Amino acid sequence: MTAPLPTAPEKKGSVFDGVTFYHWMVVIVASAGWLFDCMDQRLFVLARESALKEMLAGNADALANLKAYIGTATTSMILGWATGGIIFGMMSDKIGRVKTMVATLLTYSIFTGLCGLAHSWQVFTLYRFLVGLGVGGMFGAATTLVAESVPGNFRSMALGSLQALSATGNIMGSAISIKIPPGMENFWGDMAGWRVLFFVGILPAILVAPIVIFLREPEAWKQARQHAREDSSRSMGSVRDLFAHRRWRHHTIIGLLLGVSGMVGLWGIGFFSPELVSEALKGEPQEVVDRVRSIGTLLQDVGSFTGMLTFTFVASYLSRRIAFLGAFALCLVTTIFVFYSLNSASDAYWMLPMMGFAQLAVFAGYSIYFPELFPTRLRGTGVGFCYNTVRYLAAPAPMLLGYLSRAMSFRSAAIVMAFIYVVGMVALIWAPETKGQPLPEEDLPAGAADKLAS
Repeated sequence: MTAPLPTAPEKKGSVFDGVTFYHWMVVIVASAGWLFDCMDQRLFVLARESALKEMLAGNADALANLKAYIGTATTSMILGWATGGIIFGMMSDKIGRVKTMVATLLTYSIFTGLCGLAHSWQVFTLYRFLVGLGVGGMFGAATTLVAESVPGNFRSMALGSLQALSATGNIMGSAISIKIPPGMENFWGDMAGWRVLFFVGILPAILVAPIVIFLREPEAWKQARQHAREDSSRSMGSVRDLFAHRRWRHHTIIGLLLGVSGMVGLWGIGFFSPELVSEALKGEPQEVVDRVRSIGTLLQDVGSFTGMLTFTFVASYLSRRIAFLGAFALCLVTTIFVFYSLNSASDAYWMLPMMGFAQLAVFAGYSIYFPELFPTRLRGTGVGFCYNTVRYLAAPAPMLLGYLSRAMSFRSAAIVMAFIYVVGMVALIWAPETKGQPLPEEDLPAGAADKLAS
């Protein structure tokens, strides 16, 4: 019976030892898939207010509760994200990482474009759910492909860089919105700027060509699939098996707790920075508000990029747990400070990058840490489950923020919700340290992975 091919442990020496041209291609193409995924998210965050204002025009009661409709549309996408993460995570284990990347890319690109054709908030919200399916599936497929393809000493750097480059997608989205202001009427013919922004979201579909041409399934996945065929008790991509084995169950619960902390913090609070800017600049002309929101979120993404690189450095050279602890603590402090203190355009330009640095740093941790918790036959499922199932728990967060904003101020509601980061800090007490370890393979005897990989 053939055991799954072990993935090499991290070895002393240069982080680039053994890295080939193909390894770089895997990292670049996988990063591009996730980058464009994040660009789509940013276009939505910047366009959703203008889109829903147009769709709710003439309904004074609905416009008075605009934040609730924004929360509903955002929640719909997060629910789709969670569902897609589970479905496509299992698919990546069963049919392969590369094929799954193609399916997720086409899903989120096509339905992003259709958002630009929506004329009612219900249809818009439905399209956001369908976009979420593809968005949720890309992360698991891309990170497992990279984790299983590159040398162990390069793994944390490659995965951290993949997540850091996602900030470039956010930056691209913010930069595009400066040229295509979402609130501008008749930007292209009789179409408002927000519609054109969503049409731009179709373009990532062209990435299908290099994915199909250059990437191949990892040998570790091929070996695991063969092993599963020979041993019917070990199926590929089984959610049940994540909880049937004590070790994988423990890792799954830790991943869920770490994930829900960062997800609620980002999607329930951090990604409402455009609305925070709107509140701070209340009374200013819409074009001024749009510009400050676009520049502010762009700078927030620059901070995010720096934060994810910093996390990657700390996780690679110190430990994964230390990196997580510092990031969660910083998230709590900066989120409270920014939502309490931001009152002007100049504030937005230096405070939002600081919040982005902290809130997105933990996401570099997810890309590095989650693939290191599961064996090959469950890796896509485990990563997708930890990274995306928590979105079911995080999905009500935008709606909760809208609800609390009616009971207290918008700023106070965000500050109260920021204490979700404490959950992540507490979970680290039971989290295993994976730095310097090979990717786990349950089917190999103790020490065999190190021996065979050397």
